[in-house]
Amino acid sequence: MTTTRKSKKFIHEGNYAAEVEIELHYTDESWSPTRWFEDARKLVAVRPALQRGDVVEPQITARVFELIPVAAK
Repeated sequence: MTTTRKSKKFIHEGNYAAEVEIELHYTDESWSPTRWFEDARKLVAVRPALQRGDVVEPQITARVFELIPVAAK
């Protein structure tokens, strides 16, 4: 029996973060949970785009955030 659950992975690079939605697949096997190749491909593609400062390309598969430092008083 396979159970599928949606999950969100966050990738942080420099002043940007991306929220990528993936599906985790749970089975009775020892390698559980697993994810589909397409979900792994999304995660791998987002990081280099953020490193280049490209926030347009990752928005195809992720929500992109700009991080702004907050001065503590």
